[in-house]
Amino acid sequence: MASNNAVIEMQPALLEPAALHPEKDVQIPLPDLPSTRTHSRAGSESPRPGTPFAGTGPVVQERQRWNNPRINTWRLFAVFFAFFNFGMNDASYGAVIPYVEADYNLQYLVASLVFLSPFTGYALAAIFSDPLHRLFGRRGIALLNSSCRLIAYVIISAHPPFPAVVAVYALAGLGNGLLDASWNAWIGTMDQQNELLGLMHGCYGVGATISPVIATTMVTKEGWGWWTFYYIMAGVVTVEVGLSTTAFWTETGEKYRDGNRADGEEKGMTKIALKQRVTWICAAFFLTYVGTEVTLGGWIVTFMLRVRHAPPFPSGMTATGFWAGLTLGRLTLGFLTPRIGEKLAVTLYLLLALTLELIFWLVPSFLVSAIAIALVGFFIGPLFPSGVVAATKLLPRELHVAAIGFSAAVGGCGAAVLPFAVGAVVQARGVGTLQPVVLGLLGVQVGIWLCLPRIPKHEHQA
Repeated sequence: MASNNAVIEMQPALLEPAALHPEKDVQIPLPDLPSTRTHSRAGSESPRPGTPFAGTGPVVQERQRWNNPRINTWRLFAVFFAFFNFGMNDASYGAVIPYVEADYNLQYLVASLVFLSPFTGYALAAIFSDPLHRLFGRRGIALLNSSCRLIAYVIISAHPPFPAVVAVYALAGLGNGLLDASWNAWIGTMDQQNELLGLMHGCYGVGATISPVIATTMVTKEGWGWWTFYYIMAGVVTVEVGLSTTAFWTETGEKYRDGNRADGEEKGMTKIALKQRVTWICAAFFLTYVGTEVTLGGWIVTFMLRVRHAPPFPSGMTATGFWAGLTLGRLTLGFLTPRIGEKLAVTLYLLLALTLELIFWLVPSFLVSAIAIALVGFFIGPLFPSGVVAATKLLPRELHVAAIGFSAAVGGCGAAVLPFAVGAVVQARGVGTLQPVVLGLLGVQVGIWLCLPRIPKHEHQA
């Protein structure tokens, strides 16, 4: 429990009276100051009584709020808009991939390379997120992640040969990986992080909901090429470049380093974070979760077309239903989750999603499948934000960017690797194998989540 006394650093000369009376603690109460907690690099609490100044780590200041400092309101708007664009990107794969196959005359496995190629970018983001923060600050991250995606979308919109499409998706993956890692870590340290992360990922879901509608309409109703959708993507990300960069303009590398020191060290935070068991559990959970999410969103249209034999437009709308359910789950369940605790809530959500996925698989009806997949999206929606919150509660503050950044970027690798792997299975066994694969992935997520340490009860009230 946080102390009501503020810890004040004193010059050695001021500590001489304490040295004369070692049996007494030196504590100077200050009125009307926010309570603080000190952490060592290992995440320990304030030092034991009798040694109030020995071996303390940096003092953790009061958490920022969505409106304090006031610039955070503008920054949150910029981050929410970036996640809206992020959702549009991820959900567009499922809508356009049948037409990419037809345009370039590709097999399932080759077309699945558009899922796999962002892996390189996400892997680089996992390794370099924390060093880039320390070099350029959040201002540099805002400019770099949006610029990478803008360049990729401009190239794709020119309808290049398929190998070029695969290559530039890797660049988009780097931008998305940095975005995902950075803004999850930043909001994860704020007050009311469950609610704010739910809203942020809800914006991702809104973008993911409208993206298949736009892409499907452009291709099936207007008869335009699949690549014309990226005219829109290039336009919205151009706005994001200016919005994010100006919002975080004062967040330089020097400011970031000053606010994220660990016992005087500024380097090697990723190395330290990778020694934490929680980091690897969260990374594995995010990898399977994001992989499942993008696999469902990416292959559901193909499944409805070729297994449920639905027309093209209704098939495209099932992807919209999935992403709409995911969005609604993040916007609503994000407020319920902290009241029952992340550990229990996520377990319940996964069990409900498993049940619905089983119904989707076993009942051969287009209508039942469409409803079931929307409800699966609803219950898996809050899983990623809840994982980020759990990590912030189980790890010391100075490791948040490195640990969450690494875990989120590994999750992005899941978005690349697992849909590609499913594409390979589909190539060999047919699209009907999609549902048992997804069912297995949901079961794996339950097992990984239960490996997390118990979150102390008082942390749910943070």
